[in-house]
Amino acid sequence: MIQVGDVILSDDIFEEHFICDLSKCKGSCCVEGDAGAPLEADEIEKINSILPEIWNDLSPLAQSLINTQGISYTDYDGEQVTSIINGRECVFTYTDEDGIVKCAIEKAHREGRIDVRKPISCHLYPIRVMKYKGYTALNYSRWSICKPAIALGKSQGVKIYQFLKEPLIRAYGEEWYQEVCEAATLLEQEKRGE
Repeated sequence: MIQVGDVILSDDIFEEHFICDLSKCKGSCCVEGDAGAPLEADEIEKINSILPEIWNDLSPLAQSLINTQGISYTDYDGEQVTSIINGRECVFTYTDEDGIVKCAIEKAHREGRIDVRKPISCHLYPIRVMKYKGYTALNYSRWSICKPAIALGKSQGVKIYQFLKEPLIRAYGEEWYQEVCEAATLLEQEKRGE
């Protein structure tokens, strides 16, 4: 474990390789699983505010569920998570012309229609965030559907913390991320016995 500020990162984040390979996994992480994506309290408010802008990008099933349940629910851990269709698929998904499941929130953001990004828990995946009194823990969430991402990351020599540069900066800031990179360099030097 490495501590940067009040955030503790598991060693896997520095050691394991990862680059999402959507052409292979087809966005399975937005469909598989037993709960929706964790949401921060302010994200619920922001997503509700942009809902009219993305409404037509959502499936009729998603629209119906949102109308009855809302955009989120409380999961078995007591956390607010995105609503899911039939216990599986996030309500904010759509399928592109290549059959890849993607996020309607992120699509609208990239098109410049909204200034809200997809939930930070999605942006940070495969890192999962656990908040405790006095610190936050970042852990690598291993999932078999991500085997193509591990293979692509290895072939490109990209570690998890490098792949997730943008969302880590979004969550914790540029200065914090630079400290993470410095820690990674020191870990590499230790490993080589320098």
